[in-house]
Amino acid sequence: MNIRTLNDVFFTVASRDDDRVMLDRVDGVWNAITANQLHRWVTATARQLQAWGIGKGDRVVILSENRPEWAVTDFATLLLGGIVVPIYATLMPEQILYLFQHSEARIAFVSTRKQYEKVESIRTQTKIERIVVMDKVEDLPDVPQMQYILSGSTDLQDTAIETVANSIQSDDVATLIYTSGTTGTPKGVILTHGNLASNLGMTADLVDMETDDVAVSFLPLSHITARHVDYLLFQRGVTIAYCPNFDDLPQALMEVQPTLFVAVPRVYEKIHNKVLQTTQGTKLKVFNWALSVGRKHREKILNDIVPKSLSWKLANRLVFEKIRQGVGGRARLFLSGGAPLGRELAAWYADIGIRIDEGYGLTETSPVIAVNVTSQHRMGTVGKVLSNLEVRMATDGEVLVRGPSVFKGYWNMPEESAAAFEDDWFKTGDIGHLDEQGFLSITDRKKDLIKTSGGKFIAPQPIENSLKANRFVGEAAVVGDKRRFPSVLIVPNFPMLEDWAISHDLGTASRKELVRSAQVQTLYKGIVDELNQNLAQYQKLKKVLVVPEELSIAEGTLTPSMKLRRRHLEQRYHKQIDALYAEEHPHAKAEHPEHARK
Repeated sequence: MNIRTLNDVFFTVASRDDDRVMLDRVDGVWNAITANQLHRWVTATARQLQAWGIGKGDRVVILSENRPEWAVTDFATLLLGGIVVPIYATLMPEQILYLFQHSEARIAFVSTRKQYEKVESIRTQTKIERIVVMDKVEDLPDVPQMQYILSGSTDLQDTAIETVANSIQSDDVATLIYTSGTTGTPKGVILTHGNLASNLGMTADLVDMETDDVAVSFLPLSHITARHVDYLLFQRGVTIAYCPNFDDLPQALMEVQPTLFVAVPRVYEKIHNKVLQTTQGTKLKVFNWALSVGRKHREKILNDIVPKSLSWKLANRLVFEKIRQGVGGRARLFLSGGAPLGRELAAWYADIGIRIDEGYGLTETSPVIAVNVTSQHRMGTVGKVLSNLEVRMATDGEVLVRGPSVFKGYWNMPEESAAAFEDDWFKTGDIGHLDEQGFLSITDRKKDLIKTSGGKFIAPQPIENSLKANRFVGEAAVVGDKRRFPSVLIVPNFPMLEDWAISHDLGTASRKELVRSAQVQTLYKGIVDELNQNLAQYQKLKKVLVVPEELSIAEGTLTPSMKLRRRHLEQRYHKQIDALYAEEHPHAKAEHPEHARK
């Protein structure tokens, strides 16, 4: 599919005259937004930006949850050659200040009064000239409000703006996407129209989508995966239903009944855990029988073949169909990206009749490097590398990539930009390998590899994903860098653990008291001991720390894209971790002075 710039995506949508491009839930009702309406809104917003002096190269911030106005602002800015700077709506004022200052943005579009107040509180320290609020906020009469901008024009076309839009070249910068900052200072990834368009063109030809499909957009659009998917949906004519609040996702799925479901692994984990939590007693026996049937037909599901055996049809009717109802009941395509899915989790979904097509990429690669598709799928891998990209492995196993979707560098960070490349190959920071058939597998992040004091390297993510396949484990983090052996922090799947505690007469203790109880300690030690049977001697987890808190974006233990912030978690529990190792040396306060000083 020939796409030169992201403006081509917008003009493709505008030319279709579809009666349902987007869906927006207002007062409990899903309202359709037509292609003509979107065209008018984008044109009106572009005119207003132009009137404010925004043009090629100017930075415009979007600080908002997913909603139609996000896409409108994005397209309007891109038409003028502006550079979109998306910021996660969950960030605090002190976190967004650096992003505003570093990008030197002039205009900020925010979703709500709460987001407005964030920006207003730091405004004098930035170059922001105007803050536009998407919501109707009546007690802020002097603040530009998007509802008035969108109602300011009934014209579909503006020749002057279209002339500017058509003058934008593939090498022009489209967006600055700041890394979530799991370590160090956030870096602004420079992505051009050509970077994004080349990647979009490749994936558009690979993924099976039709114009009568519908998808729910709930992953934050500030993340490259979600934004790429939405561009792809626009390009292919798929209806996009916006869900601004993750807590509203179950209801949105039931109401919209999407045919395509795109999520990060944590969402698939939550669905898996919810199913296991609600499957008890007689239901559990039926469920386990159905899983055993599904396991026998796993290869058929992975090869997109519907099993025809009577036992599978019965298992499907009694169990599998009910699970699929949780995502609306109509989804035929399931995609996962943003982090490793975990082989055990992928196998569980295949056993219930759901094949998840896992992909891989980074913000710096616009994002897709490889993806599993219907015609070429291998569970446990991230698929085959896109045909317009080259991938090779460095001597230490790091995945290197080059091609048209690889970024040019980081905004105003020449040293970091140079360090990101080996000659003209981008260093992904991921350890992986290619098999003989060309399927790419990712082992772990290079910086997350644990090196024991005995010199053995341990990849934590496969071990953690195996643990998370257990119904009682919500999250796991392997620790032990520079230690004699690895240990693990486990965050329980608390709803499941609390149900278990009641059935074992442990009462209704607080979570802190619950995880300290001997019975719970024994439970999790048993889970780890079972896993250890399948690990090499140097990988075996010798100590277990069960922690009483769920991970959250607010607490800093999850990134806004719901990935584990390993260093934050280790720092939060560094005293308890030191204590695990001090037990081996009762006369020592800590195994490492740098930990003891914290």
